Amino acid sequence: MVGSARLDDAYGYCEGLVRDHDRDRWLADGLLPDDKRRHAFAIHAFSYEAARIRESIHEAMPGEIRLQWWVDAIEGEARGDVAGHPVAAALIDTIHRFSLRRSGFVNLLEARRFDLYDDAMPTLNDLEGYAGETSSVLFLEVAQVLCDGADPKGADAAGHAGVAYAMTGLMRALPIHARRNQVYVPADLLKAAGIEPDDVRHGRKADELVGVVANLRDSATGHLEKALSAFAEIDPRARPAFLPLAFVRPYLATLAKTPVYGPVAEIAAWRKPLILWWFGRRL
Repeated sequence: MVGSARLDDAYGYCEGLVRDHDRDRWLADGLLPDDKRRHAFAIHAFSYEAARIRESIHEAMPGEIRLQWWVDAIEGEARGDVAGHPVAAALIDTIHRFSLRRSGFVNLLEARRFDLYDDAMPTLNDLEGYAGETSSVLFLEVAQVLCDGADPKGADAAGHAGVAYAMTGLMRALPIHARRNQVYVPADLLKAAGIEPDDVRHGRKADELVGVVANLRDSATGHLEKALSAFAEIDPRARPAFLPLAFVRPYLATLAKTPVYGPVAEIAAWRKPLILWWFGRRL
């Protein structure tokens, strides 16, 4: 069992991690009720820990080992002092407090195995599945936290929200991923436009890629609209879990005016609180 002071420190560490590395979600989490906020930070810190594994390795095997450590930690089979890892300690405490599904977090880790290799994303359906496993689950778990562990009735909204949010993020990160030999743009869409994955890795055929990314923006917009339409079914307590969606349309608009190979599409920092405030009024 983790002592309360140590657990408070773990949650504080999670907040700092999200603040420093996932600013958009940190801003959105800051608008959640005081007694739920730190649990959202724990969930999003875990997501960041899983996402950054690729950045810290030079070959796939150490990444596989790290992902398996997380799987074992969540399933209660890890050896050693799991409680000594602040993100693991806070996440496991959150899972226990709100009866969250461990399988959702394990599925996220399994999907992140794709990140460890240089294979191109095969199809648009595969991309949507990846986005669902790595992003939709976050919306759904935070929604359940806001409902004190009860069913938030938000599976449909979370499914589409996660795809819209993740696809937008992947399009923004395309220049970074290309430099790492990662290609999240679906190979079937690339092939239809006469582009090979290696063209993306080497920054070639930018004009042709513009049309592919435009199609992805349309797909992300479609999922966003479906998520917003599903809000009517959600437990009202759960709606603030979807605040990060506030940034999807502004990012998509910026992407439409940004070269596909960079710089990374961004929103002015001063605009973000205003965007969240306006979106929050409509939830």
